[in-house]
Amino acid sequence: MTRIRSFLPRLAAAAGACLTAALLAPAASAQATLPVQTLRAGMHLIHAEVASTPPTRERGLMFREQLGPNQGMLFIFEMPGTQCMWMRNTLIPLSVAFIADDGTIANIEDMAPKTEDSHCAVQPVRYALEMERGWFAKRGLKAGSRLEGIPRAR
Repeated sequence: MTRIRSFLPRLAAAAGACLTAALLAPAASAQATLPVQTLRAGMHLIHAEVASTPPTRERGLMFREQLGPNQGMLFIFEMPGTQCMWMRNTLIPLSVAFIADDGTIANIEDMAPKTEDSHCAVQPVRYALEMERGWFAKRGLKAGSRLEGIPRAR
């Protein structure tokens, strides 16, 4: 009986760990399976995960602890509009470029982690590209700059 009692807490802990992993796996794998679009900003390549559905746009880069070099997320909306972004549950500082259908950057906003402040496009746009904070500025990109590789509107 003593052996069983000492084994039960370890068994319960192992079962709890397995359950936690099983519950977290779908969220992690859903994030990992997003398609990647390669964009170009002059000589700079961007590898952007594509968030094109309401659930993927809502989750965005939440809970990520880091981005790789030249990695980001491209949000694609069905129609051009005054798109706004926020940073709820987003752990890393980001910059967002709001982009028109032709790939022209309308404006760029810096965003602080874990805030719910709205950062909005200054004109109707269909795309928003989130990159590590300062990525655009370090490369001299600003409103009026153009990105290539933006998927064409259907």
